[in-house]
Amino acid sequence: MERVLVVDDEIHVVRLLQNYLASKKYDVYTATSGLEAIQKVKDMSPHIVLLDIIMPGMGGIETMQEIKKINPKIVVTMVTAIIDEELAKRTLQLGADDYIVKPLDLKFIGAYVTVKMVQLLG
Repeated sequence: MERVLVVDDEIHVVRLLQNYLASKKYDVYTATSGLEAIQKVKDMSPHIVLLDIIMPGMGGIETMQEIKKINPKIVVTMVTAIIDEELAKRTLQLGADDYIVKPLDLKFIGAYVTVKMVQLLG
């Protein structure tokens, strides 16, 4: 089954994405911190990670870099409420696969994950 890891320190965002993606038949895992996300990547080997940039403790950029060390083929998409072109460029330069701005459009997220899964798994 196609595995997605949702990482955000805001639990309502995690639950919203978890419920929506699960309704689309994805196997959805969640984490609310960078360290928890890294452990889930090791344990669950997700295909796609939707990762908040701004989190207390280990931030999203550092978390993304650690995920890419574990498995560079995992698609890591940064998610943030901050609209900042320089931050977007920086995350992509540092290894993120994509960048999505909140507020999240669930239909867009669903279509995005579907397209990425097809690209990854055929």
